[in-house]
Amino acid sequence: MNVNRQTSRSASTRARLIRAARRLFARNGYAAVGTEEIVRRAGVTRGALYHQFADKQDLFLAVYEQVEQDLTERVAATLGEVSSPFAALRAGIGVFLDACRTPEIQRIVLTDGPAVLGWERWREVAERNGLGLIEAVVGAAIEAGEIVELPPQALAHLLMGALDEAALLVVREPESTEAVATTLERMLDGLRTAPRDR
Repeated sequence: MNVNRQTSRSASTRARLIRAARRLFARNGYAAVGTEEIVRRAGVTRGALYHQFADKQDLFLAVYEQVEQDLTERVAATLGEVSSPFAALRAGIGVFLDACRTPEIQRIVLTDGPAVLGWERWREVAERNGLGLIEAVVGAAIEAGEIVELPPQALAHLLMGALDEAALLVVREPESTEAVATTLERMLDGLRTAPRDR
């Protein structure tokens, strides 16, 4: 029972640190947030922080992973509301681009993520979360005859690259969001099979 209570307390401390850091990183950016501010906001000691995480970068990684998971779940939640895999691709892009306009996604995922973690680690987390979802929807659209038959894994990687670039463009030029969304939709339309094949 004592071990269970300790495990529960440790999990609670970890969650509080991630929650506090997530708010601070989203508002101020990684570089401007000190560990003292994080522990104060979380209501824990510095010792508790370093018991849970090796350093501030390790805590940032946990925050980034949580934000990516939440974003993937948000996109996945909309997919059941559409009539076909192709419609799911379009809906998912819309949800993703809307999310990219929020300060949290802009700061943690698109700005600080690659800078703090390095491109490879940043991409690895993104792939672990979003790539599988994209590949599943692309595979379903190919199976349904809605888009041309291409290797689903390769197509999913290329779509993910296009989405990453679209997101970065939206961050740099928020007024381009509508044009970016329209362009991505036209690119998707180019993958559609001819009406006689459907």
